[in-house]
Amino acid sequence: MGCIAISGIPPFSGFFSNDEILAAAFAKNPVYWGLGVAGAAMTAFYMFRLYATTFLGTFRGTEDQQHHLHESPSAMTIPLIVLALLSVIGGFVGVPEILGGHHSLHQFLSSVLTTEVAHESAKNTEYLLMGISVAVAAIAIIFAINKFSKKPELEDATGFGKVLENKWYVDELYDSIIVKPNNAKGKFLKNIFEKNIIDAAVNGVGKMINYSSRQIRLIQSGLVSGYILFMVLAIIVMVLIWVNDGYIYKFFL
Repeated sequence: MGCIAISGIPPFSGFFSNDEILAAAFAKNPVYWGLGVAGAAMTAFYMFRLYATTFLGTFRGTEDQQHHLHESPSAMTIPLIVLALLSVIGGFVGVPEILGGHHSLHQFLSSVLTTEVAHESAKNTEYLLMGISVAVAAIAIIFAINKFSKKPELEDATGFGKVLENKWYVDELYDSIIVKPNNAKGKFLKNIFEKNIIDAAVNGVGKMINYSSRQIRLIQSGLVSGYILFMVLAIIVMVLIWVNDGYIYKFFL
């Protein structure tokens, strides 16, 4: 029911929304309508390809897997049943006037819809557009069921099909353009910049302090004469600074 509805087959709910979109597109520009019909055809094809590959034909798993097949619990099946029923009758809420309805959904949403004037086509034109879209969807459905129900396409795709199967290689392009360069940059920063520059600077300061402290501690010899010598040298340095403070001030300025 869901596959039929999304394919735009009347009187399922998807038909009414599909018809409204295509009719408005044709009134705006026939090119838009043609693109919309092509999109609707592809939707019908891939949905019934999915349905036929999954549910039709013979079981393609192992015998052990076949013995373990079972229905989903009610927590899953009941919502699906409700959605299936709505996919059948939900579209009647918005039946357009051309099919004898009053477009109740449009009237209900009129207060929040755009005020732009809708472009309407002649009835015969709209009937023709409706018939074409349904016919195209039906052809796509029949083709998908006949092609994939008895012999599903399980082998690896080739050519352009391989491009589609790999999602236009978007993931591979993203990996090559974004992921790998960023990983390479991260490895460079980690193995070269961090270890040889940042760690070297930090460790170098530590080593310098460790070395200088080992050398300076030799001053603490315990000899009073050595301490007196350093005191005298310090006094001489301070006197020289005091005598030449103007020169030093000018030098640093």
